[in-house]
Amino acid sequence: MANTAKGTVYYKEEAYQKINEYLRENNHSKVFILVDSNTHELCLPAFLPKIETETAIEIIEIEAGEPFKNLDTCMGVWQAMSDLEGDRKSLMINLGGGVVTDLGGFVASTFKRGINYINVPTTLLSMVDASVGGKTGVDLGNLKNQIGVISNAEMVIVDSDYLATLPSEEMRSGLAEILKHGLIADEAYWHKVGQLSELTLSDLDDIIRVSVEIKAEVVAEDPFENGLRKTLNYGHTLGHAVESYCLTHTEKKTLLHGEAVALGIILATYLSKELKDFPTEKLDDITKRIVELYGKVDFTREDIDAIIDLMKYDKKNEAGKINFVLLKDIGETEIDCQVPNDLIFDAFEFYKNA
Repeated sequence: MANTAKGTVYYKEEAYQKINEYLRENNHSKVFILVDSNTHELCLPAFLPKIETETAIEIIEIEAGEPFKNLDTCMGVWQAMSDLEGDRKSLMINLGGGVVTDLGGFVASTFKRGINYINVPTTLLSMVDASVGGKTGVDLGNLKNQIGVISNAEMVIVDSDYLATLPSEEMRSGLAEILKHGLIADEAYWHKVGQLSELTLSDLDDIIRVSVEIKAEVVAEDPFENGLRKTLNYGHTLGHAVESYCLTHTEKKTLLHGEAVALGIILATYLSKELKDFPTEKLDDITKRIVELYGKVDFTREDIDAIIDLMKYDKKNEAGKINFVLLKDIGETEIDCQVPNDLIFDAFEFYKNA
């Protein structure tokens, strides 16, 4: 298990024992299970038989996908909870990927000024990133995670069996956050996960545990992102801006979060070479591995101008300055780095020619 600032991450069969103990020990008035249209069909039938409670269970479904991670969806969920007579002793269980756990955590944290919730991530990305650490929230238009609070789940249930329902692109999306954990924390771990050409569920159980432990240790030391936790944003400053840009431009392929982060990692690593003397041979190795996994996206000068403009909305910025996390070497991070725009254009040119 891995301790977070409030709850604990549990795995496989132990996880269901812990959730059932929790349900027995707490007199909840009602249990809401939040699902999306995919997890309602693919994951809920496997989850429900493992839950032992006499408390009434209500299922609330939302549409699947990042375009529905917004306040309109929250309004619908809040209204459903009110119509179903939810109160301050209700419990929310979020069964799904990052959209469900982010949005569900925010809904629970604000309904009746806050009810308890449990995260049950069903995608690789949400297992190693979104469901751990207490960040909840929704998008504001095409701007990622602009509205939210930090509020930890009572516990997080990680069961890799749910990954059998995922398409390959969703698995690759989650792998990007795992690669990031290796780059910011442990070179040996980076080499291990970077060389996996075909991920199996047995491989993933160990990898997921290590990634969760890396993130949980950082969050425990810096829960409100005043210092160390910023390192978890490696690749995200440009990655989020690219993701937001592609989300609203129909001529661009919509990128999954991990696909955008993977691209952002290449850009941030190039910037690290230019500004922090990150080793060139390691930049080339990282770039080669990521391009082999994710391919490339074409950007025009106008695209890059718009992406740079979107970066000003990044939550890590302070006093109008765009802050990057950069690497001096694998496992050696530096936070709050300012980068001139001409270098960002150079980074995209490097990516284009990789």
